[in-house]
Amino acid sequence: MTRGRWSTSPTSSTWYDVKDHNLNCINITTTECDLTPNVLWGLEREILLRVRAKVEDLVSPWLTVPSFRHCWNVTIGPPENIWVTPGEGSLILRFSSPYATNGSSFHFSYYVRYWEKAGNYQVKGPFRSTFIVLNDLKPLREYCLQVKAHLVCQSQTIVRAGSFSNVTCYQTTMDATTKLQQVIMIAVGLFLLLSMLAGACFFMVLKYRGLVKYWFHSPPSIPLQIEEYLKDPAQPILEALDKDSSPKDDAWDSVSIVSFSENEQEDVLQSTSNQSAGPVQRPGG
Repeated sequence: MTRGRWSTSPTSSTWYDVKDHNLNCINITTTECDLTPNVLWGLEREILLRVRAKVEDLVSPWLTVPSFRHCWNVTIGPPENIWVTPGEGSLILRFSSPYATNGSSFHFSYYVRYWEKAGNYQVKGPFRSTFIVLNDLKPLREYCLQVKAHLVCQSQTIVRAGSFSNVTCYQTTMDATTKLQQVIMIAVGLFLLLSMLAGACFFMVLKYRGLVKYWFHSPPSIPLQIEEYLKDPAQPILEALDKDSSPKDDAWDSVSIVSFSENEQEDVLQSTSNQSAGPVQRPGG
């Protein structure tokens, strides 16, 4: 292709060279050329294009391409650079438009199709913003979604629907209520588990208390002296034990002095002397 030209009317005799709009469509060897967005996207008029080919000194006649009108013939691709951030029972979407809309006479509207995995889908929209929040979702559930754009031409009230983006799936996070419920359920579960364990232990102790008592009863131990004697019978340990076990003399902690009358004192002394001397034999006769 050696030259590309465009016009705004099929009957117009005025053609404009694309090189005047800094488009690289002159003397190219490929069979395609990108004419956006400098010439076409900002115009709502009907656009006609014509091309011709050249080989050395031979030049073909001009070939006119079917007319193109932006809001009627444009193909809208899906939004680009889609970022999804899972929230507390929500999904936060950020993305960019299929292409820049420099003109003020048209804009993009966006629709989101989403569904719980293995469930029916829902559609939300239209949105003018490329920042969308999907609320009222179930926490800790996996949702899949797609996004598409519609081109809205305000002057002619024409809407061109775009194509959906690829399917992507994300899992929502827990909200505060779900976290509280989960904490309560864990606490109740632990309490019930501990109660069941305590009850089972109490039942086992009652049923097998004799065995438990046998297990935890300490075995009888040999006295230290006997253990030493068994180790070395030659030691006089038994004699020492007999000596230690002999009765000790009685001891008194206090002494009382009792006074008697003279007659009682003589009777006491006489009784004492008789007890110490033993029985007295009187001579006969």
